[in-house]
Amino acid sequence: MASRPGILTDWPWKPLGSFKHVILAPCVIHNIYAFMVKDEKDLLSFLIFPLLLWRILHNQLWISLSRYRTAKGDNRIIDKGIEFEQVDRESNWDDQILFNGILLYVGSKIIPGASYLPMWSLDGVILTALIHMGPVEFLYYWLHRLLHHHYLYSRYHSHHHSSIVTEPITSVIHPFAEHISYSMLFAIPLITTTVTGTASLTSFAGYITYIDLMNNMGHCNFELIPRWLFIISPPLKYLMYTPSYHSLHHTQFRTNYSLFMPIYDYIYGTMDTSSDTLYEESLKRPEEAPDVVHLTHLTTPDSIYHSRLGLAYLASNPQKSKWYLSLMWPVTLWTMMLTWIYGRAFVVERNRFHKLRLQTWTIPKYNIQYNLRWQKVSINTLIEEAVLEAEEKGVKGEELNRYGELYVQRHPRLKTKVVDGSSLAVAAVLNSIPKGTTQVLHRGNLSKVAYAVALNLCQRGIQVAVPCEDDYQKLKKSFGITSDQNNLILSKSYSTKTWLVGDGLKEEDQKKAAEGTLFIPFSQFPPKKLRKDCFYHSIPAMAAPASLENVDSCENWLPRRVMSAWRVAGIVHALEGWDEHECGSTMADIDKVWQASVQHGFKPLVIKTPLKF
Repeated sequence: MASRPGILTDWPWKPLGSFKHVILAPCVIHNIYAFMVKDEKDLLSFLIFPLLLWRILHNQLWISLSRYRTAKGDNRIIDKGIEFEQVDRESNWDDQILFNGILLYVGSKIIPGASYLPMWSLDGVILTALIHMGPVEFLYYWLHRLLHHHYLYSRYHSHHHSSIVTEPITSVIHPFAEHISYSMLFAIPLITTTVTGTASLTSFAGYITYIDLMNNMGHCNFELIPRWLFIISPPLKYLMYTPSYHSLHHTQFRTNYSLFMPIYDYIYGTMDTSSDTLYEESLKRPEEAPDVVHLTHLTTPDSIYHSRLGLAYLASNPQKSKWYLSLMWPVTLWTMMLTWIYGRAFVVERNRFHKLRLQTWTIPKYNIQYNLRWQKVSINTLIEEAVLEAEEKGVKGEELNRYGELYVQRHPRLKTKVVDGSSLAVAAVLNSIPKGTTQVLHRGNLSKVAYAVALNLCQRGIQVAVPCEDDYQKLKKSFGITSDQNNLILSKSYSTKTWLVGDGLKEEDQKKAAEGTLFIPFSQFPPKKLRKDCFYHSIPAMAAPASLENVDSCENWLPRRVMSAWRVAGIVHALEGWDEHECGSTMADIDKVWQASVQHGFKPLVIKTPLKF
């Protein structure tokens, strides 16, 4: 929002919220009916809706590419990251597509000659290019300078400049009033070619795609225009801007006003003198070598949309199933094929915490594949390759969502420390249990964390009730011959108000729980919330300190700025400089890891529950 919002700041359909897209329904239905029933073969009207879908896809591809490249770090322009506030502010980027769609529909009906356009006209393409290079670029330059006048800037354009570090879609984040002026400007070539009879479907679609292409490219936070392009054609530097060129406009504010062609900045003396230097420095910048890598994997086929490289508005909120994602199955299938072809871990996120450079790498495998025996070799190979890549890059610590003993045994000279984070996960579970609790019930598949939680509770004098005899015998055997076994009991009673639950918790088990029961997960996947009269704690996790930078997406189903204990453990391991692996049967000192995490600013999660359990 601008510092002093002026009139026509908000979009007219803002009250509709997520239902805003219905405003196009009358136009789409009318044109389909006219084309299919009335046999009015006007391709422009019929193809407007597919063009809008193409624009959405085109923009999304740029968003995903930009986020991937800035996470890797090569050719990055500005180190500063983005936060949730910017993601929220830029979440309405499709409003301008809706607005342009309405204008196209109306224009095709009222402008003489706009109907029944030919597929191709060379005259129209040339005329469109010339008009853009002349009147459009010239008028935009002076409109842009006018928008930087303090009166208009404070009421309108400051909204766009709230994003110092830009993403491709920052390009269209403006108040409604600004978009009206831009639409009038970009309509000049379209209307001119229409009234002169030289317009074509190609010139219309091509010009709109060109605007989107240059807008998105110019707002990337990485340089992608190769130097050789300007070497073989020196005049091109006056006719095409670069991401680093426009980035200076967002950091310096009073330079580099041009739309896509810097020639007007050269003519009127507003070109930033550091433009060439920043361009060269950005091109030379190597890929960033992280200090800590969090190695994770996809959960479901739809989870790609919730990742940082997917849909930003989904990634910036805790993961939940969305019905409309099922309608996108062709795209989902395509992403699955793409990750399979890529065949190795890829970078999805970067963060900075004090002096540590953090990255998240994703293994292109899904939950279901981890439960298939014939996939184990493939998964282990991918993880091992990621560990060795981290070793080659000099990573201090690598956090695994699976135990990494296998890779340590195969590569005993690993300098990179493999951390599965089990110790902090155990500590998080123990600190989630309400004070005064004397007994807990264990349900779910046994794991490294489950064994350690049960042993620690029994050592603290808290009874652990286990309904399953097989689980009871396994836990008892793991304790060895100690007095702690006395606090491990086999019980078929479900009256205990505190449950420790893991993967494999059944629906019928939850139904047996007493009213007011608190479910505390010890696994990485939360149980399905079936009971409205019970309480569900988060999976083992901690709130991140404010000094953790570039946090603009949620980790799976966790709230904003909350990280799983497994992920936090790797960061703390690197911060403390601990020189040992934590994987396989090895587990770090639970209290030591917990205290270190708290000292570094990570905070335990608290939920409102009854005082007595």
